[in-house]
Amino acid sequence: MTGEEAEPTMAEPAGTDGLPGEFALIARYFRPLAGPAALGLADDAALLAPPPGRDLVLTVDAMVAGVHFLPDDPPELVGRKLLRVNLSDLAAKGAVPLGYLLAVSAPRGTPETWFAGFAAGLAADQASFAIPLLGGDTTSTPGPIALSLTAIGHVAPGGMVRRAGARAGDGVFVTGTIGDGALGLLAAQGRLADPTGFLRDRYRLPQPRLGLLRPGLVSAGMDVSDGLVQDLGHLCRAAGIGARIEAARVPLSPAARAAGADHLPTCLTGGDDYELLLAAPPAAEPALFAAARATGIPLTRIGVFHSGSGGVIVEDVDGTPVSLGAGGWSHF
Repeated sequence: MTGEEAEPTMAEPAGTDGLPGEFALIARYFRPLAGPAALGLADDAALLAPPPGRDLVLTVDAMVAGVHFLPDDPPELVGRKLLRVNLSDLAAKGAVPLGYLLAVSAPRGTPETWFAGFAAGLAADQASFAIPLLGGDTTSTPGPIALSLTAIGHVAPGGMVRRAGARAGDGVFVTGTIGDGALGLLAAQGRLADPTGFLRDRYRLPQPRLGLLRPGLVSAGMDVSDGLVQDLGHLCRAAGIGARIEAARVPLSPAARAAGADHLPTCLTGGDDYELLLAAPPAAEPALFAAARATGIPLTRIGVFHSGSGGVIVEDVDGTPVSLGAGGWSHF
């Protein structure tokens, strides 16, 4: 994040400390976030030594104004959501956070208060999740604000949880509650009543479920970002099997239930939950629930994987298939 290969400025044409505007912005808001491996954000790359005897896990997610967050969302929450959606991927892999790289593209004239709030949000969650900034890039863009974050974590050798690996007879598990993110977007758009603000908060500030997984505890896993049904389909395709889930078992928050039964398809197919979706064999279920209790992470068994194809079947209480329409979110 030295700015040497980026556009000349994102905010002010010159900084009050005598540096060109972009470099002043980096020094003011991003250098305080940097860990030792970032070399003070004064070089072209970070120098990171992985913990001895551990495998590195890397993941990247992008967020664009008007697509992944609303243009008027508080910048503090935008920064925290950006970091948390990547931490959610690390959580799904069973990884411990190590550091992150950040790329920020913003239109010229973006108020410096936006950068101040964005950096403050990152700082708050860096402290909560013990993950420092390692470096990145800043540039201007004619379009909306576009952000990209690459998170780096570590696991025991061979211990990363993969999408592939679910087996027939494994249970289907999810953490937390499902559907709050999609309903929260509707609430933030003024299309759904949300008197307590709970749903909007869940959309803007997901909870990464770090610390739940350890080697051998689950067969496969990922986080729910594009909708429960669609993401479960990814696990099925990776393993060449199918799955059945019971709609009544899918955990819904009181706020989601208050939205009414008509919103069940949205809850099951909407994105932005960032809860964990896991496959675990029956013999591992007691240990998995024990790990959930020890970490304070809610965990629910909602179905089972079965042999054969057919993708994901959602059943009602009497076993009748539930029609949901679209299976989930797609960018293209």
